[in-house]
Amino acid sequence: MFKHICVPVDNSDYSNRAIDLAVELGRTCGARLTGIHVYAARLHDYRFKQMEYTLPDEYKDEHELERQRKIHDSLIAMGLQLISDSYLDVMAKRAEGAGLAFARKMVDGKHYKVLVEDCLAADYDLVVMGALGMGAVKDSQLGSVTERFVRKVSKDTLVVRNADPLRDAEGAIVVGLDGSPQSFHGLKLGIFLAKALGRPLQAIAVYDPYLHYAMFNGIVGVLNEKASKIFRFKEQEQLHEEIIDTGLAKIYQSHLEIGRKLAAEDGVDLAITLLDGKCFEKILTFARKEQPWLLILGRIGVHADPNEVDLGSNTENLLRLLPCNVLLTGGKFYPPLDVRAEEIIAWTEEAEARMERVPPQVKGVARTALLRYAIEQGHTVITNKVIDEAMAIFMPTRMAEKMQILAEDLAVARLRAEAQTATAICSVCGYTVKGPNPVVACPVCRASADKFQVISREVVETIAAQEGGIEEEESLPGVRVKWSADARDALREVTDAYLRRRAKARIEKYARSRKIPVITCQWALPMIEETVGRDKLGAGWDTLLAKTKFEPGEPPASEATTTGRVWTAEATARLDRVPAGFMRDMTREEVERVATEKGATTVDLAICEEGIGHARQTMNEVIAG
Repeated sequence: MFKHICVPVDNSDYSNRAIDLAVELGRTCGARLTGIHVYAARLHDYRFKQMEYTLPDEYKDEHELERQRKIHDSLIAMGLQLISDSYLDVMAKRAEGAGLAFARKMVDGKHYKVLVEDCLAADYDLVVMGALGMGAVKDSQLGSVTERFVRKVSKDTLVVRNADPLRDAEGAIVVGLDGSPQSFHGLKLGIFLAKALGRPLQAIAVYDPYLHYAMFNGIVGVLNEKASKIFRFKEQEQLHEEIIDTGLAKIYQSHLEIGRKLAAEDGVDLAITLLDGKCFEKILTFARKEQPWLLILGRIGVHADPNEVDLGSNTENLLRLLPCNVLLTGGKFYPPLDVRAEEIIAWTEEAEARMERVPPQVKGVARTALLRYAIEQGHTVITNKVIDEAMAIFMPTRMAEKMQILAEDLAVARLRAEAQTATAICSVCGYTVKGPNPVVACPVCRASADKFQVISREVVETIAAQEGGIEEEESLPGVRVKWSADARDALREVTDAYLRRRAKARIEKYARSRKIPVITCQWALPMIEETVGRDKLGAGWDTLLAKTKFEPGEPPASEATTTGRVWTAEATARLDRVPAGFMRDMTREEVERVATEKGATTVDLAICEEGIGHARQTMNEVIAG
């Protein structure tokens, strides 16, 4: 796949690790290698002339000054060339040992400019470079040369963020999929690398159903009464909820399923993960937990201008913060189904007009989903009827009708009924089933019925009563939510006002979309801590956490068969107070580690508390970056 690999070298740890990876990839592909080092002789000459006035008087004689200039020029030019040769000799020996063709380049000039110009002029199809250089300090996230280079060069670039070869020996290859051609090209690269290097392959997709609610919540206090009536918060919220919450989940799941089919065609098993929330944040959390070897990302995402040359915001954030190597790709790959759909599917004028009324933030993914549905069903023309059929699958029942009504005339949208039936939530992917019929299986992640948690108004209000009663408020015009007293106290523990508002908006959105009648600590605490971070919470947080009864996870005692260690009832109860999911899993691992260090065969409350203390410190460090 790669025929010519370039490595900018500077003798830093990251650069040396980049050489190792380039040689490994070159050996796999039979590629030729080029090493390049840029030195700044002209800069040194310029600086020397600037400092001449500081020389002692005996050196300021014209003849002596000219002699010193010649000596300096000779030493700098010759010295920097010798240094460059030495750096490149390291790579030359590695390439020779692997039987790979090697060429060296030494250029005087501005580092990033020379690298960009050289890359644009050469036929490299992969650049491998360190995330940081010789000038890195403790708080450095991304070197200035690397940052400027990746912004200006669209060729595939592997940024080495892990300089430890021992850590590099393990870990999977993870691909970020959002349905864009660049993300699918990243998947093709991942499939090739997984087969060539014998590493497992995973794909992750993230959709964000919370952004619009946070935006609505932020502007509700800005609009005057007349503007609020025109904006129609309640109808807008209903439109967004019922399109985004379920429709986007299924559409992004379809991206993952297409990825799995593409991988299977090449004989590779692809593990898939669908998450909801802020894209870069969720991928970053996933990477910190799973510790992959490589994360492959498109330079831009599905919502970007196709002609964009800069990095997308999610890619840029992840490039700075990820704990693993990152491969940025600017290539494009269109899955065969999408290609065929674009080529053979036509749209009626009525269908095109209807698509124009779809909110801009979901129009791209909705159009892709409709094209896929049409070709799977054998349609060559998309009509209103085809859209209705597709909406019946991708949206809740009668969603197509609701979307059309709301988009054409929000004023006549029906208010939701006050009496809500029980709601079941999939514990794997968060999909919500509303209505009286029993759950059979999750249509998004295929989880069985036992993975669903059933929520009824009576159960939640009983919990809320135990937490000090219920308080109702109008979060948006016409949109009312209920909070238990303890849950509201938990929200007040967020010391940063902006983060408090963001956490509140996210929790209310979660509760409304899942028909949770009252927000209790059981729901609020994990989302608050995940949204704002432990260091932004007040002194009363631990007290609230301790007295909240969370849904028990898998009992740690069941692990005795693999760890040879049994948990006491008190330790198990204490662990259950940690929010379920990533936090509880990480805490359990830390407690087990403490028990191992102490040589304990039983985890009691004291060991559990010590492990929780370590886990809390680790979480704070992770959040702080």
